[in-house]
Amino acid sequence: MKQFFTTKRICRAGIIAALYVAFTYAFGALAYEGYLEIRPAEALTILPLFFPEAVPALYIGCMLANLGSLYLVYDVFIGSLATLLAALCTYFAGKFIKNHIARVAVGGLFPVLFNAFCIPLIIVFLCNTMAAETAAASYWFFVGSLAATQSLWVYALGAPLYFFVYKMRQKGVSAFLDGRKPKAQEAAHTA
Repeated sequence: MKQFFTTKRICRAGIIAALYVAFTYAFGALAYEGYLEIRPAEALTILPLFFPEAVPALYIGCMLANLGSLYLVYDVFIGSLATLLAALCTYFAGKFIKNHIARVAVGGLFPVLFNAFCIPLIIVFLCNTMAAETAAASYWFFVGSLAATQSLWVYALGAPLYFFVYKMRQKGVSAFLDGRKPKAQEAAHTA
């Protein structure tokens, strides 16, 4: 049986959580704008495709990052829950989909959709922030704008991150592996 809580995985989870917080805080209030979120930390939501420890790491990182949100109480719990659910779905997509393009496309879709549909609930219905005359129009405005900005971070930054991690794993860089080297790496060393 494979041990889940290895030192390497715990350290990697801590790094992912810390990076999420740092990349969010680096943009200050812009990271929490409802209609135009500048949150490049969302690129990290692609990491559950490789690392199961990225799921709790993203959840904890998001909770800590959302301590700076204008919608503090709601965003810390509900916003982080959206990230947790998206990370779980991304992880399972990575388990079942083997084609790299499809893994990125489907795995990245979950953070986009969960955030686009959940965060406007906080902004519009719990905090009464309106972008239009009605709550329904405001909700759909925020859904569209968050889907667009989330897609930018997840796909424009997350896709290159995915292929970087994949390449490092193929090269056998130990920080990106759990245990044994990939089979292609082992064959090259034995020949």
